[in-house]
Amino acid sequence: MSKASPGSSLARARRLLPPLWAGLLLCVALVATPAPFAVLERTQAGLVVAFIFKREAFLTLAAALAFVLIERRRAHAGQGGQFTVEMALALGALFCTVAGYFGLQPMMEAARAGKGSLTFGQLHGISLVFFGLKILCVMVLSWRVVAPAKTPAA
Repeated sequence: MSKASPGSSLARARRLLPPLWAGLLLCVALVATPAPFAVLERTQAGLVVAFIFKREAFLTLAAALAFVLIERRRAHAGQGGQFTVEMALALGALFCTVAGYFGLQPMMEAARAGKGSLTFGQLHGISLVFFGLKILCVMVLSWRVVAPAKTPAA
């Protein structure tokens, strides 16, 4: 029985990380965030959802950075170009998180306090667009890493 090489472990991580990440995002969007609004008073539900999104944002940062590092390692090993479509998708998801959560969250707090040029509703809509784009990036990334490799026609 031979020991798995580090390259195969990276290949496995590369194929597993995006689908797990996509599952997390879909669970947050379709289950975890609507549920509190179904059973709690609006203010309490908002606090629960804020807690969920904070955890998701940091998990997304970790997943995106891990995937980019895996892609860089593959590039240095000669298994891919310096900048791949997959890397662009992971960086797109990372951008959506930084802009949508870390950028807009302070602005949303200010809007709740009556400050800023945009309303809370407008900022919430923008953050939903960023979250939707992030899900799209990660879903396409998942599809690309698990799709069978195309072989040239003989």
